[in-house]
Amino acid sequence: MARRVMTDMPMLDLGPAATAVARVVAGVRNDQLTAPTPCEGTTVAGVLGHLAGLAYAFRMAAEKTPVDGTASTDPAHLPTDWRTYVPTQLDALAAAWRDPAAHEGTTAAGGVEMPAEVAVVVALDEVVVHGWDLAVATGQPYTVDDAAAEACRAFADSFGDEDRPPDLYGPRVPVPDDAPALDRLLGATGRDPGWVPPG
Repeated sequence: MARRVMTDMPMLDLGPAATAVARVVAGVRNDQLTAPTPCEGTTVAGVLGHLAGLAYAFRMAAEKTPVDGTASTDPAHLPTDWRTYVPTQLDALAAAWRDPAAHEGTTAAGGVEMPAEVAVVVALDEVVVHGWDLAVATGQPYTVDDAAAEACRAFADSFGDEDRPPDLYGPRVPVPDDAPALDRLLGATGRDPGWVPPG
């Protein structure tokens, strides 16, 4: 994964994305936890739990103390205090990557070693895209800074059709070149920007 990307760009700030996703989390109703999301076979509860897990894992990556395992999408793993726990993890993630030292050298997340400058892009991509998953599944508005969306899309586009990580992206969904930055990112990750909950 890592050798495909060159991130010659200013230091990314995950704060705005973390705040936007925390706002969506606050708007999730209890009766929506079992609702489907654009992630096939994953419920709202599963995405919430996955967000919390990946936020923790990539915070540890920023601190150069990687943890074993991947962020589960099993809804049974969602903490009971998820309304406060998930935003807290997102805030801690953003804070950890504000340290310039976090962007230096190599690190690992989910058992994958990569340059730290790539890890921060992966973290941003996960937060931004899964934030959209939650928002569209629960009928909430969602906005992302165009620069963040473009940074994530550049990462997704660094993979060819034959070497896309199957655990990260689905097949590309065609999106017009003049579509909003977020829509083009979604298409690059294998999501249909027009997805709506079944029924």
